[in-house]
This record gives sequence, C-alpha cells and structure tokens, in this order.
Amino acid sequence: MISTAMMMHRRLFQLFWGLGLYGFSMALMLRADLGLDPWDVLHQGLAPRLGLSFGMTVNLVGAIVLLLWWPLRQRPGIGTVCNIAVIGTAVDLSLMILPTPEGYAMRFAWLAAGIVLNGIAGGAYIGAGLGPGPRDGVMTGFCRRTGLPVKWVRTGIEIGVLAVGWLLGGTVGLGTLLYAATIGWIVHHALPFFTIVPRERPALG
Repeated sequence: MISTAMMMHRRLFQLFWGLGLYGFSMALMLRADLGLDPWDVLHQGLAPRLGLSFGMTVNLVGAIVLLLWWPLRQRPGIGTVCNIAVIGTAVDLSLMILPTPEGYAMRFAWLAAGIVLNGIAGGAYIGAGLGPGPRDGVMTGFCRRTGLPVKWVRTGIEIGVLAVGWLLGGTVGLGTLLYAATIGWIVHHALPFFTIVPRERPALG
C-alpha cells in the first residue's frame, strides 16, 4: 500500500517536472520562431512594455490572472504558487541553453515537439492535484461553472488571449494557429492519464 507521505512525494515530483517541462516546451516554441502559442503572444507583446525578460513577464501575468479566480470561486493550492514562480523561470533558463534551430524542417520539429510537450506537461501538473496554475484555474473554473468539456473551454480561452496579444504586437504565425487548434485536445486526453486519485481511507468498523 502507498503511504500518504509517498503519495504526496509522488504528487510533488509530478508537479515540478510538469512545470519544468512546460517552461521548456515554451522555450522550444520560442526558438522555433514559427509563431507563439496564444499566451506567449501576449507575453511577448507585454515584455518590452514592462521592461522584463520573457520569463519574468510570464510569472507576472500568472500572478495577475490569479485575480480572476475570485468570481469563479477557485481556491489556489501549492501548485498554483509554484506555477507562478517556476514556469517563467524555467523558460528563461531553457532559452539560455537552447540553440536556435537551422532550417525549416528542424524549426518545425521543435515547434511540434513544443506543442505536444506543452499539452503533456499541462496534464501532468494539473493531474498532480495540488492546485492548477493561474491560467488553468480559470479554465477549470469555467468548466465547473458551465459544464463544458476542457477541450472547448481551453480552446476558447486561447483564442481570446491570442487576439489581445496580437493587438499588443505579439508575433502570430503558423505555430500559433496549430497550437490553438490542437492544445485543447492534447490536454483533454493527457489529463486523465496523469490524474492522481488519492487513496480512499477504509471504512471504520
């Protein structure tokens, strides 16, 4: 039987590798330079206006988005706080070590890998059950309030963020469209696989 401490260690491990992988996947898409995902279009548009690095802009936006939880009656957890601190930092660190791919074939490969890893990482850290990230908390909050599936709510949010980011000067390209069209489906199917259900206590006789 798995003890409560071991279960928590497993959930924390999944949370942190999921967050780290999420940041790495964002850096892959940035280096591919074929169009950013909708949230990163927003981050790219905001970063020069704020005078911050890309990763620090990601962290700041995450903290601001957390305010939207209040009307959705969402409760933050340790995963929420870690999301705000870890993902943007992981992006900046990944950008320091990732080279710029040469040729369209390699750039498209990095883009495709970034999108798939992004969806898997999202399913992993949400599935850890320690509190979704600020952006994902808005997604799950809307799902709970409306009864709509994750794939449709996630796609709707991505399209709205994309529009705002584009107006701020963020880069939109083929990668942006591909991400918006597929990420909801990837997260939808990855989430059940990574969801950790706490072991129920046996009934007392």
